Amino acid sequence: MQDRQEVVVVTGAGAGLGRAIAREFARHGAALGLISRSPGRLEAVKSEIEALGARAVTMSVDVADATQVERAAERIEAELGPIDIWVNGVMTTVFSPLHEMSPDEFRRVTEVTYLGYVHGTMAALKRMRPRNRGTIVQVGSALAHRSIPLQSAYCGAKHAIKGMTEALRCELMHEGSAVHVTQVEMPALNTPQFDWCRNRMPRRARPMAPVFQPEVGARAVYWAAHQRRRELHVGSSTAVTIWGNRLLPALMDRWLARSAVDGQQTAEKEDPERPDNLWQPIKGDMGARGRFGRESKRHSGQFWLTTHRDQVGLIAGSLLLAGMAWCAARHSQRTRHLVADQRRS
Repeated sequence: MQDRQEVVVVTGAGAGLGRAIAREFARHGAALGLISRSPGRLEAVKSEIEALGARAVTMSVDVADATQVERAAERIEAELGPIDIWVNGVMTTVFSPLHEMSPDEFRRVTEVTYLGYVHGTMAALKRMRPRNRGTIVQVGSALAHRSIPLQSAYCGAKHAIKGMTEALRCELMHEGSAVHVTQVEMPALNTPQFDWCRNRMPRRARPMAPVFQPEVGARAVYWAAHQRRRELHVGSSTAVTIWGNRLLPALMDRWLARSAVDGQQTAEKEDPERPDNLWQPIKGDMGARGRFGRESKRHSGQFWLTTHRDQVGLIAGSLLLAGMAWCAARHSQRTRHLVADQRRS
């Protein structure tokens, strides 16, 4: 049992998956350091956290600025205590063919989605390594293993996060550190990002099906933060995507070329004048969920099997032993019948 309240930092906590993650930790009694760009959304999520009985400190931060992230970490520890878990979950993207993007747009996506994780990881390590304890959770994606069209900058950033995390993991193992780092690879989630990210497609953006509610991802992050797992894949679609790309990458290229452009657009026309959050947060409280609730799954059977693998293994072993016993009994019965027939003859 812990002697003190667990202290958790969540970046990108103002909306979407980050907001769901913050609420999940609050339900389990953690004190939260909430980092996001929008002060208004931070106050909204803080109210939700406090309604769940947890303490929260909010910091309006652009994670592309390492100095801002470091100052946020200092204040969170000053007000809540030593950080136990740091969850990197901030992101932005541009839905666009690569040739239609500007260098500044590509750089901005990279600075937020990749360097934001680097800056958060550095701030966490600065505090965790001297104490020789703590966990860093990198919220990843199936797209860290298999890129899709129209999101080249985002996919590149997710691949970079995976590379950085693997290098860090080896460094921590080399020095014998007890600091743990894990990566949680997400499926498509029903978050508001499809209404706030920049979109150059003619129709409104949508997640590639199948889609899960963000609370599924939040439960996975909480579980991973308290295990010693190297990597966690959430949803069967994530596992199929990752293994499909390992086994048949050229086939995945062709399939995504045919399906993923239309698969990321609805039938509704996009408003080319709508605001986006690439450079500045948009106004309003977006919440955790997006507009795809009707098709979104609330649970993942694959994640349940992952988190209950001891029980699943026990059941599978019991069934195997029962099957073997049944086969042995059948074989013994047939042998007795054969011997009896031979005696009668």
